[in-house]
Amino acid sequence: MDKNKTVQVTLIKSLIGTKNRHRLTVRGLGLKKINQTVLLSDNSTIRGMINKVFYLLKVEE
Repeated sequence: MDKNKTVQVTLIKSLIGTKNRHRLTVRGLGLKKINQTVLLSDNSTIRGMINKVFYLLKVEE
C-alpha cells in the first residue's frame, strides 16, 4: 500500500442495538453521526476496524 493512500468511510446505519465493542470501534474510526464521512489513512489497522463493523459502513477507495 502507498503511504499517501486514503479511504473514505461513511456511517450509514444506526448504532442502536449493536454490540458495545462495535460502537467503540466506530467511535475509534472518528464517526459519531449517521451519514458522517471521514477520510482515513489506508493501513492494516484501519482495515481491521472497518472489517469488524462492515455492516454499518460504506467504504470508498
